[in-house]
Amino acid sequence: MNLNQITIPSLDLKRSIPFYQTLGLKLIVEALPHYARFQCPDGSSTFSIQQAEQLPTGNGIHIYFECDNLDRYVNDLINKGIIFDEMPNDKNWLWREAHLKDIDGNHLVLYYAGDNRLNPPWKLT
Repeated sequence: MNLNQITIPSLDLKRSIPFYQTLGLKLIVEALPHYARFQCPDGSSTFSIQQAEQLPTGNGIHIYFECDNLDRYVNDLINKGIIFDEMPNDKNWLWREAHLKDIDGNHLVLYYAGDNRLNPPWKLT
């Protein structure tokens, strides 16, 4: 099994599409006003947004995008006007993360974990 795609809700795809393009995702399907799909710049995963009448409440979901050179990538995005809630910092689970919200308030995490993503020291054997 391989995770292919994640779909999240959006109140306004016309505003959300440019946001995700600024993050570096390539728009491959645009079926406005209801749906848009992007290809991630690395690998073959896709990410989509679907029109919703209301957004989920509570903690919602956290979407993680791995970036090889996280600090440089975050600085480039800041220069393009993207606002971060938390700048890149090292976590005790051995990942480096930066946190932001998309146009609809969905929680995004840009991170770098390297080998620790699949092989942390505490991995089950």
